[in-house]
Amino acid sequence: MSSDKIRLGVAGLGRAFAMMIPAVRHHPRIALVAGADPRAAARARFERDFSCPTYSDVDAMCADEQVEAVYVSTPHQFHAANVLAAAARGKHVLVEKPMALALADCQAMIAAAHAAGVRLVVGHSHSFDAPIRRAREIIASGAVGPLRMITAVNYTDFLYRPRRPEELLTECGGGVLFNQAPHHVDVVRFLGGGRVRSVRALTANWDARRATEGAYCALLAFEDGAMASLTYSGYAHFDSDELCGWIAESGLPKDPERYGAARRALKDVASPQAERDLKEERNYGGARYEASSGNDATRLHQHFGLLVASCAQADLRPLPQGVMIYGDETRRLDIVPPPILPREDVLAEFCDAVRDGRKAVHDGEWALANMEVCLAMLESARSGRDVVLRHQIDIGG
Repeated sequence: MSSDKIRLGVAGLGRAFAMMIPAVRHHPRIALVAGADPRAAARARFERDFSCPTYSDVDAMCADEQVEAVYVSTPHQFHAANVLAAAARGKHVLVEKPMALALADCQAMIAAAHAAGVRLVVGHSHSFDAPIRRAREIIASGAVGPLRMITAVNYTDFLYRPRRPEELLTECGGGVLFNQAPHHVDVVRFLGGGRVRSVRALTANWDARRATEGAYCALLAFEDGAMASLTYSGYAHFDSDELCGWIAESGLPKDPERYGAARRALKDVASPQAERDLKEERNYGGARYEASSGNDATRLHQHFGLLVASCAQADLRPLPQGVMIYGDETRRLDIVPPPILPREDVLAEFCDAVRDGRKAVHDGEWALANMEVCLAMLESARSGRDVVLRHQIDIGG
């Protein structure tokens, strides 16, 4: 294992980067060397926090010879161009989900990385969560028989968090199909082995003021006969964290008495620009930004709502504490020790790929297959038909 630190530049100093800061700051194989963002306040904060140079333009940062790898956490519609710019300069790339907004863009990103001889890893997504990985280990061991069905349900306030205008436009990567479905799809493909045969889905837009998809139901048929149902609502009524002991998606405790906070915060927002300003205030570099050290003693594992994987001899339910195993006559909790830092496993997989030459599970081909399913969900909802898939791969394939 190489001990040389990867010299990382960050493209996009927004929420995704803020969630990754504790892992980036403390990971023994990462050295932060540059950042890029069009917002002057974010660049100034980054320079204070990390004593690194910043750029207003991602291409300029990619030209910095000190930058060896780029973490792309820009808005979704820029992922493809940013990855292509990094690969063209010979930089390894870790890009946030969704990989891109079209399969052709995903394919171009993969081709660019291969041509440049650099590694491309896509994450964060929730199959990095240790309880999900433990559930996969149990399934793959054969101890509970073959997987038959996955039920995955998540209800959140996603659509009522402060948004930039383009985050409410599907064509710009807005709505739950590009923001939340990649998590759901990634998890069920990870547990199911990867190869989805077909997709049938319905989507919903129930609020004309938030004119993008806010909910979906999807049925995925795997090539081996297993099936998965995915249900998501971001309309800020029922909160499925109630089913996870009031542990939030972040792995931290949630106060149930703050019910309705997201909708209340938007009540007095008078315009799209005012909503954008509200988001920027809370974002990295904003006046109301609250930094997290990441080493909160109450932290458990991240999760993405209720999930039950039904196997021939047991049902498995990943939880923030581990995996509940419901057998024929007994049930038990397989405890997974809490993480040291949130999202540390994302950086670990990236470092293993870049420094040690290991094949990443969440590589470009895997992420393209995830996006094929998400785009098929949109297509199925619009056409009213099943969509047969053509770019699926085995896990680790």
